[in-house]
Amino acid sequence: MELGAFTMCLAVRDLQASKAFYERFGFRPVGGDESKNWLVLKNGEHKIGLFQGMFEKNMLTFNPGWDQNAQTLTAYTDVRELQRELKASGIAFSMEADEHSTGPAYFMAEDPDGNPILVDQHV
Repeated sequence: MELGAFTMCLAVRDLQASKAFYERFGFRPVGGDESKNWLVLKNGEHKIGLFQGMFEKNMLTFNPGWDQNAQTLTAYTDVRELQRELKASGIAFSMEADEHSTGPAYFMAEDPDGNPILVDQHV
């Protein structure tokens, strides 16, 4: 099962303080909108999303159809197919993608400890 690009998304209290902190670890902004309180930082292949006031918990995010540089892959497993595979294996969802749609879509699940997992296809 290929889930695409991975980003650890952090729910932060102070976007600027978090940005400055992670920059000391060598992360640099590669996307986002500071005026809307979110940034994506990258160090090598590692990505961290910083989100102030957007969600309560830290979240694992996967982007089918994208590589780690947010470039569209020529071949990937569609989010709806991933959802079908996971559903068949017994995974429960807190939000589901419309299986009759095409293009961008997402679903959410939680691991046994309540950590949210977002599978968010942008292509």
